[in-house]
Amino acid sequence: MGAHASDVLPPAETSPRYRKLAANRAAYEMEAELLDRWKSENLFERTLGASADRPEYVFFEGPPTANGKPGIHHVFSRTIKDLFCRHRAMRGFHVTRRAGWDTHGLPVEIEVEKALGISGKQQIEEIGVEKFNRLCKESVWKYKEEWERLSERIGYWLTYDDAYITYTNEYIESVWWALATLYERDLLYRGHKILPYCPRCGTALSSHEVAQGYRDVRDPSVYIALDLLPTAEKPTTERRRILVWTTTPWTLVSNVALAVHPELEYVELRRRNDASAGTVILAEARVEAVLGADYEQRWKRVGTMSGVELAGMRYRRPLDWVPLEQGDSELIVAENFVSAEDGTGVVHMAPAFGADDYAAAQRNDLAFAQPVNQRGEFPAEIPVVGGMFVKAADERIIEELKTRGLLWKASTIEHSYPHCWRCDTPLLYYARTSWFVRTTAFRDAMLTRNARVDWHSPEMGEGRFGEWLANNIDWAISRDRYWGTPLPLWICDVDATHVEAVSSFARLTERARRKLGTDFDPHKPFIDGYEWPCATCDGTMRRVPEVIDTWFDSGSMPFAQWHFPFENDKTFTVHYPADFIAEGVDQTRGWFYSLLAIATGLDDALPRNTLSHRGELQDSVDTAPYRAVVVNDLVLDAEGIKMSKSRGNVVDPWEVLPRHGADAVRLFLIASSQVWMPRRFDESAIRQTTAQFLLTFKNVYSGIFAEYANFGWEPSERDPKAEARPPIDRWILSRLAVVERETDSLLERYEPTLAVRVVMDFLVDDVSNWYVRLTRPRFYDVDSDDNRAAFATLHEVLAVTCRLLAPFAPFITDWIHSELTGESVHLAPYTRPDMADRDPLLERAMEHIRVLSTLGRAAREEAGIKVRQPLSKMVCVIPDAVAIEQASARLGGTSDIRSLVPLLEEELNVRNVSFLGSADELVTLEAKPNFR
Repeated sequence: MGAHASDVLPPAETSPRYRKLAANRAAYEMEAELLDRWKSENLFERTLGASADRPEYVFFEGPPTANGKPGIHHVFSRTIKDLFCRHRAMRGFHVTRRAGWDTHGLPVEIEVEKALGISGKQQIEEIGVEKFNRLCKESVWKYKEEWERLSERIGYWLTYDDAYITYTNEYIESVWWALATLYERDLLYRGHKILPYCPRCGTALSSHEVAQGYRDVRDPSVYIALDLLPTAEKPTTERRRILVWTTTPWTLVSNVALAVHPELEYVELRRRNDASAGTVILAEARVEAVLGADYEQRWKRVGTMSGVELAGMRYRRPLDWVPLEQGDSELIVAENFVSAEDGTGVVHMAPAFGADDYAAAQRNDLAFAQPVNQRGEFPAEIPVVGGMFVKAADERIIEELKTRGLLWKASTIEHSYPHCWRCDTPLLYYARTSWFVRTTAFRDAMLTRNARVDWHSPEMGEGRFGEWLANNIDWAISRDRYWGTPLPLWICDVDATHVEAVSSFARLTERARRKLGTDFDPHKPFIDGYEWPCATCDGTMRRVPEVIDTWFDSGSMPFAQWHFPFENDKTFTVHYPADFIAEGVDQTRGWFYSLLAIATGLDDALPRNTLSHRGELQDSVDTAPYRAVVVNDLVLDAEGIKMSKSRGNVVDPWEVLPRHGADAVRLFLIASSQVWMPRRFDESAIRQTTAQFLLTFKNVYSGIFAEYANFGWEPSERDPKAEARPPIDRWILSRLAVVERETDSLLERYEPTLAVRVVMDFLVDDVSNWYVRLTRPRFYDVDSDDNRAAFATLHEVLAVTCRLLAPFAPFITDWIHSELTGESVHLAPYTRPDMADRDPLLERAMEHIRVLSTLGRAAREEAGIKVRQPLSKMVCVIPDAVAIEQASARLGGTSDIRSLVPLLEEELNVRNVSFLGSADELVTLEAKPNFR
């Protein structure tokens, strides 16, 4: 029924003697030895060469930024990437594992600013853009060696000698082509919108960047009472006020209007004990929340009105420090975005600092006031808060409101507020001009493509990512910064509607009539020196000053890494789309999104491979740039708290790896819970789980197999065929066949946690705790057929288990597999070509025997009879024993329960085991004639 050991093992004359792997030997030493050997033998390169003519399994490596240190969460994501690439390579596919570096953008600029002791765009320009960008280019590689060293140390195989780099001319030219293509398709446009803006970095952010930077903060919760002006309908001299709520008091400096919901009911109330104080107005649904549950004892209702009735009324601005530009002001307008979920049902409007406010201002022809500079500071001439950063000005503004008698009440509120994902500065919402990718034009196409992606977990694709796509807004792509891919758009200085998108360096040469030269650098400030006469008027075409969002760089990697469409057309097509990508949960609104958005916008401009890696024809229409995605969640500290530098709970991989070894860390990160769930990183848990498992694995090999095989056993034709071996050997080989198929199937379905648990449970429970324990005496001699059968069986079990475990624990599996077979496990096939058939009847019979063993021990313990005391008889009932024997007889096999009875007799130290057709008790032990 099973493959003979010689079918999967080398002949005896070429087999090595088996070195012991000492149980107490540090994993770190063993792994270091293997790393040296892999390097000297060029093992990774050999695996690539061996599969060069095989079908391609396409993997995209998401590019990290090399000027930031890698952390334990990178070990997690890189382990996931590596294990699937290893599995597919062992399954017979060629897997290109090209490294990449994300080299542009704010992360790099911020690091250089810190190194120079400067902050902000003004000081950068004082130093000079050319020098600053040169320093950025150097800074990019600050931690490159550490990234490569960590990747090597954890066994993550990548080719670094031809890594793609986003700042290279070839990469930038491909990005230019993509941007020009979008512009030609009317998918890249300039617009004026309220955008999230980082005053420290001096640039706007895209919506997916904002999504990555929310923080729970405490902000002011301020209620103010503003005076309503008399109207023709209500010419009363009684003071009437309207209650307004805000969590950004600094924006009151720019207040121009108030908004109410047209369909909400509003109430006017007067104090019962002080009629001279006048009345206040707020939404009826918010009265109890604002005035208290007992408000009826203190307030009397004097009127109700709808939002429509309030609209058109006028009020007095809270602060008059800033003159208003042309437009209406101090007006109440009706807007549907107003809610009665919080506040007072009345919204203070500052059109310069809010998207809803800005849109309402356009609809109602409202005035505009933006008294805040690009550093987020009020001008020096403004009273009270002049020269202050806006968030720092809140306290003074609240004091001013109190002095003016406008403050109703003030407290604080904890809520989620967006911060810059790179420098952690609170974002402001500014009305700004920016360049946008019109992603809303192909939102439905992105949703269609996403629906065809194999997401793990599925809830991630349908929920977090799918909902993000459904609520997609246009991508603000331009950045008012320096170190980045320059936006390849040239605009006429006379008529800004005359725009040219430059799609290549050849086109730039043609338009500027200048040879670029071998030292051509497309970055700022050099690129800004290229200009030419406008083809439509007497103006001059000059490049727009912006660079692009670095996420566009990383999202262009499928084609830009190959310098497509300028060369490597065939190579690109073979490697597009990806069969598999993996990153952390934060990339659902980062790299995963940018890949999909760019690919969908370019659509048919990107030729794609219509065959899957298995040669199955795939529909080329509505194809996402990746077919399967595995998302890993956060790595938390031992207390379940998110790791952060500010908390001081970040785990340094270089402190953990020497203590436990890469295999134990990799196994722990994958096996502790499904990878798309958050996990606690607890070193004590590593010791108790995966490190203990690896010790068991070592002991099975070193303490049993290598210990006794070195007395003379080598695989040979003398070993009994599998079908002729004792039942326990045939059983463990049957279980091995089941585990082999199940593990392979789970990895095919991108279920790494379930897959590795199957192997770990098999090795501990079936192999170590049962097979080896019951078989151990058979290893003391290496000459009889029974002994040779035991050695051949365990040899096969260990060799195959090494292959199944290799994607997860590449070090120990390679060490043991090489000792067993003389071949690296990473050059071996994942599954045997002639995988053994399973014997389900024998497996079921053994299950019964193991259950009886457990029950028998329990019965001994209950009776107070130790195992060393022999018993004469054990009587037991197995409900389907007869069925198993009959089925086995029909199949001509010997998988009956009675053949396994000697195992049970030896295990329980019982002289005779018999079966009954029925009994009240399943197990009866008889130590003497009257024992029951």
